[in-house]
Amino acid sequence: MRSSSLIELDRLAQAAECLKVLAHPHRLRMVEMLLKDRYTVGELAEACGIPSNIASGHLRLMQRCGFLAAEREGRNVYYTILEPCLAKFFACIRERFAGLRG
Repeated sequence: MRSSSLIELDRLAQAAECLKVLAHPHRLRMVEMLLKDRYTVGELAEACGIPSNIASGHLRLMQRCGFLAAEREGRNVYYTILEPCLAKFFACIRERFAGLRG
């Protein structure tokens, strides 16, 4: 096996940690929404049917992995996708689990 073309194990460990963060239905719903537009914690919480404090925790975890950015506008904080690869990742999820493309 040609190991020179393989990703280093410490980088794969980082990837695994970030994939664990995404491995939650509410977080996946938030990513799905954020791929289309920007949203506040309250809007994301409502869409997921969870309290805002729980949604905030989910968003913090995804921010720590570099998936999301937060922008304050007045009293509101809007979340957006920071990691462009999430669009491809979510397209795979849609194709596999929703039978949809794009």
